[in-house]
Amino acid sequence: MHPIMRGALAGRTTTELLLDMVDWNRGGGRAALYSICSANRWVLEAGMMQASSDDTVICIESTCNQVNQFGGYTGMTPAGFRAFVAEVAAEMGFDEARVILGGDHLGPYVWRDAPAAAAMAKARDLVHSCVLAGYTKIHLDASMRCADDPGAADTPLDEQVVTTRTADLCAAAEAAREELSSAAPAPVYVIGSEVPVPGGEQAGEHAVAVTRVADVEQTLSLAQQAFRAAGLHSAWERVVALVVQPGVEFGDATVTPYDRRRARDLSACLKVHGPLVYEAHSTDYQSATALWQMVKDHFAVLKVGPSLTFAMREATFALEAVERELLMGDDGATLSRLRDVLDAAMVDHPEHWRSYHRGTNEEQRLARAFSYSDRCRYCWPLPAVRDALDRLLRNLTEHPIPETLLSQYLPNQYRAVRSGDLTNRPDALIRHKILEVIADYAAACGMR
Repeated sequence: MHPIMRGALAGRTTTELLLDMVDWNRGGGRAALYSICSANRWVLEAGMMQASSDDTVICIESTCNQVNQFGGYTGMTPAGFRAFVAEVAAEMGFDEARVILGGDHLGPYVWRDAPAAAAMAKARDLVHSCVLAGYTKIHLDASMRCADDPGAADTPLDEQVVTTRTADLCAAAEAAREELSSAAPAPVYVIGSEVPVPGGEQAGEHAVAVTRVADVEQTLSLAQQAFRAAGLHSAWERVVALVVQPGVEFGDATVTPYDRRRARDLSACLKVHGPLVYEAHSTDYQSATALWQMVKDHFAVLKVGPSLTFAMREATFALEAVERELLMGDDGATLSRLRDVLDAAMVDHPEHWRSYHRGTNEEQRLARAFSYSDRCRYCWPLPAVRDALDRLLRNLTEHPIPETLLSQYLPNQYRAVRSGDLTNRPDALIRHKILEVIADYAAACGMR
C-alpha cells in the first residue's frame, strides 16, 4: 500500500497530493490516480465506498458536454455538479474534502460549430466557472476545429494554435483562482488531446496508434512557450500530466488491450522531462494486470467511466431476471420490465447512440443493451427508466432474493453474501458489482 495515496489527505491539499503522486510515480513508486468520469449516482456511491475502505481520496470528473455553464446534457452547471457530488458524499458519510473534482476536455468542443472567437469565449467562461466551483484538476483541451479555422475539416488543428488557445484557457482558470480564498487549493492542469471525443470513442474497429515521442516533444515544447508568453509561469509548474494514447481503446464488442512493448518508447521519453506523468483515457475494460503495467509505465492518471455503468447495467439486468423468476406467476405483482423500458427510451433518444451503433436492426438492438460503449448510460436519468429501476428495487426488497437465484445470476455477489461480506439487498448488490471494477483501479494505483 503506497503511503502517498493512502491516509486520505494526511494534512495536504489536493494540489499537494497530486504533485506528490507525480513525484513518487516518476521515481518508480506505485502511486497513481484513477479518475471516475461519471455523473451516475450508483457509480459515485460505489466510488466513495471504495475510497472510504482504502482511506484515500476520490477523483470525480465531468466532461464539457456533460456539465457546463449552460447545464450540459445533465442539466447541471459546475456549481450544480459540485452540489450533487456533495449531496452523494453526505448520504454516504464521505468527507467532501477528500473529493478531487476534475473537468475533462474543458475547451471549445461544445461550441465548435461557432467561429473560434465565440467558441473560445464560452470555453473561457466554462473553465472560469469550473475553478470557481472548486474543480482542482483541469484538463485543458483546445484541439478541436472551430467553424472558421482554416484547413480541411478532417485534418488536425495546427499545434501552435492549439497550445496558444490552451494557454488562453489556463489564463481564465488562473483568473478564477484569484477570486477564491487564498486557502483554496491551486488548480493543477492536464494538457494534450490524443484522446477520444468527450463521451467515448466513435464506433469502428481499427488499429490504435500509440502517441509518437516526437509529438510529445513538440506538444510540451510549444505548450511551455505558450504558457510563458502568456505570463503563466506558476501555472506551468502545476501542469502534472500530458494526455497521450498508450494504445488502448474499446468499441462495440472489442477491447484493445494495453501492450507495454508498443508503449516502451513513449514511457521512456518522460525521463528527460520535468515532473510530469501521462494521463490515459479509455482505460475501461483493461485487465488488472494491464492497469498495473500502465501505472508502472507512468500512465499515472487512469480515466474510467463506461465500464462502471456497464457493470451497473449488468447488475440490473441480472436482477430483472431474478425478478421474473420470482414474480412472473404472481398475478398481483407488477414487473419492472426494466430492459424493455430502457430500450424504448433509447429508441426514443437515438442521439445518444445512433453514430456509435451500426449494422442491422438486430445488431443495433444488441448493441444498445450490451455494447462496451454503454451508450444506454445516457438514459438512466430519464423518468420512465428511473421509475422502472425503482420498481425493480422495490419488488426485490419486498420479495427477498433466494440465495439459489442469486447464485444463478450474480455468482460473485452470491459468494460475498454467503461469506457475510455483503448484504443481500438489491441496492447493495448493484454497488458491489460496480466495486468489482473500481477495485482493480484502486489496486493498480497503490490505494489498496
